[in-house]
Amino acid sequence: MPAGAAATAYVVAMLAEIGSTGYDVMLVLHIASAVVAFAPAFAHPLIERQSRSLDAASRGAVLGFLAQNSRRVYTPALILTGLFGFGLQGMSDSVWEFSQTWIWLAVVVWVAMNGVLHGMLLPGERALASGDESARGRVDTGGMIMTVLLLVILYLMVFKPGF
Repeated sequence: MPAGAAATAYVVAMLAEIGSTGYDVMLVLHIASAVVAFAPAFAHPLIERQSRSLDAASRGAVLGFLAQNSRRVYTPALILTGLFGFGLQGMSDSVWEFSQTWIWLAVVVWVAMNGVLHGMLLPGERALASGDESARGRVDTGGMIMTVLLLVILYLMVFKPGF
């Protein structure tokens, strides 16, 4: 079979499975959970700065709500983002393989994101909510790291190096 015909057959086979309704639903869930997971990276720093003008009790309440939302909403969304990504890879009919650079790097970045979230951000947000202003540095640093990791994973998802 000529190389062009093989490539065309490959693309047609890829679209047959990847373009299926089940795959598309999984893709929507993957993207939606990622949007939810990274909402606090943009909103929390703004809200935290705005809360500085409040009295200590009100500020603590606002920061407590942010910490609760991180634990109850954003953390599960980040975990689901990765799980839906694994689902997409599994449903891709071997088009996306774990041996491809962009896939295994995305897994490494996702694990790193979970490490930063659980090791820096969540404890830092809880400490900040309880009045420990020294935790602001941890929260800020964790947020910056998460933003960089988000940019890295977006690059991997869009450009798929090694595919």
